[in-house]
Amino acid sequence: MSRPQCPRCQRPQALCLCALIPNLPSRTRVLILQHPSEVNHALNTARLAALGLQNCEIKVGEVFADLARWLAQPGYQPCLLFPDERSEALSVYAPDAQPRLLVVPDGTWRKARKLLHLNPLLADLPRVQLAAAEPSRYRLRKAPGPGALSTLEAITQALEVLEAPASFQALLKPFDALIEGQIAAMGEEVYLRNHQRQ
Repeated sequence: MSRPQCPRCQRPQALCLCALIPNLPSRTRVLILQHPSEVNHALNTARLAALGLQNCEIKVGEVFADLARWLAQPGYQPCLLFPDERSEALSVYAPDAQPRLLVVPDGTWRKARKLLHLNPLLADLPRVQLAAAEPSRYRLRKAPGPGALSTLEAITQALEVLEAPASFQALLKPFDALIEGQIAAMGEEVYLRNHQRQ
């Protein structure tokens, strides 16, 4: 029999994270495009971002028929958070700058690239990246390379650059609790053997 689940954070009721999830305002609007394979992932960090930020929404799919409408948010300048050679480093808003609509693909690198391939409007957006990403706190997966972050960490760091000196660290509280809970469930020995960084 399955354990009762919290309808909001979708964690087992006994491990509900809702008390740790903030309700933060931001100038920046965040649109997360989540690959369907991520929806039921135990560590669905995109959901935590959508719950913790007032100006954030999450859309699930591979081909987004309404993408043009979502990108045409009055008063926002759309850009894609996607590090590659075409990406410009994010920097703090100038006093009179139009806020950004930060579009964030959520999935493995391969699936994120597939979302771009299947949605030409997405691929055509100006691309932005973090100039210097802080190390990931996601201790339960092997990162594909240095600077690789979970979706929630990437959004948190991007907002802290754009909206400095505002802090968005509260977004990471449920994330840290989620990681600690997973480590506790597997046991310290298993964690150290399989996940400890060399």
